[in-house]
Amino acid sequence: MSVTNAEPPSRPVRTLADLARVAGVSAGTVSRALADKSLVNPETRQRIQALAAEHGFRPNQMARRLRTQKTGVIGVVVPLGHERRQHLSDPFFMTMLGHLADALTENGYDVMLSRIIPDAADWLERIVDSGMLDGVLLIGQSDQMEAIERVARRYRPLVAWGSSAPGQVHCAIGTENVAGGQLAGEHLIARGVRRIAFLGELRAPEIRQRYDGVCAAAAAAGVPPPLQLDTHLASDMVEQEIARHMARHLDRIDGIAAGSDVIAMATLRVLADHGMAVPSDVPVVGYDDLPLALQTVPRLTTVKQDIARGAKAMVDALFARIAGEDSPSVVMAPELVVRDSA
Repeated sequence: MSVTNAEPPSRPVRTLADLARVAGVSAGTVSRALADKSLVNPETRQRIQALAAEHGFRPNQMARRLRTQKTGVIGVVVPLGHERRQHLSDPFFMTMLGHLADALTENGYDVMLSRIIPDAADWLERIVDSGMLDGVLLIGQSDQMEAIERVARRYRPLVAWGSSAPGQVHCAIGTENVAGGQLAGEHLIARGVRRIAFLGELRAPEIRQRYDGVCAAAAAAGVPPPLQLDTHLASDMVEQEIARHMARHLDRIDGIAAGSDVIAMATLRVLADHGMAVPSDVPVVGYDDLPLALQTVPRLTTVKQDIARGAKAMVDALFARIAGEDSPSVVMAPELVVRDSA
C-alpha cells in the first residue's frame, strides 16, 4: 500500500476525512486501521492510531453502529415478578452481575442494567424491540416463563439464568435444583434431623425445585415432608419474616434447609436472637455458595451452584446466538459444601 506524505493539519481533526488528510491515506484506510483490521499493514495501522491519539480523535460511535447495525450494548435484566421488593443489592444479583459485566466488557460490549417489575404483559418485548441492544441476559426467570418463552420464539440473542424444562424454547443456564435440594435434605437427615423446615417462596421455579428436592430426600428416608414456610428475598423484610416463622414453629423444627444463602444467613441471625446454637440445636443449610457464606458465624454449609462458570456459559451462549449459531441450555451439577452450620 502506498502512503503519500502527510500534510500538517490546518483545522481540527473531527472526522475520518480529517484524519485521513493528516495521515495522507484514504478515509477507508483510516477506518480499517482504527478498527485494527489486518487489511492495513501493521506499520500504517500503528501510525494512524498514534495520529488519532495525538489529535484526540474518537470515531463517531453512533455512525459506526448505524453502519454495522450493532449497538455494542448488552442488556442485563432482572425480572422481579414474584419478589417485587427485592433489590439489585441482593448478594446473589451482585455476584452474578459482576461476573457477567466482566465477561461482557472484556469482549468490548457495554452493559445496560435494568431491574424490571413486569406490570405489563409486553415488558420483555419492549426491551428486545427497543433497538438499543445486541442481546439480552436475564438474571432469573421469576414467574415470567410465559413471557420469556413467547419472546424467545422470535428473538434469538436471549439467554436466562434459571431452570430448563423439556420442550423449553429459550436458552437457560443453571443448576439442577432438584438434585441440589436433595443434597441439602440428605445432609440434614444424615445429621439426625427428622423435622425439616424449608424456608423459601415457591413461585420462582428454582426455589420450587429446591423444595421438591428436599421433599424427595425426606420421602426416601421415611421422615415427614418438610414444613414449607414462605420466606421472601426482599432485604427489608426477610429477617422479620423468619423471626415470625421461628416464633410460631421453632418447637416443630430440628433442621432448616433455606432456599438461598441470603435466607440462610438471615436465619442464622434470628436463631442467635432466640438463643439457639447452630448447628448443635438447629443445623442450617443454604443454597448458592455466595462469597459471603464464608463470612457468617458459623460459616455456612450450602449447596454450591458455580456462579462464575454459569455466567461465562451465559455470555458464551449469547455470543453464539448473536453470531447466528444455536446454543443449548446448560444444566450444571450442584455440589454440597460442608462448613460449620450443618
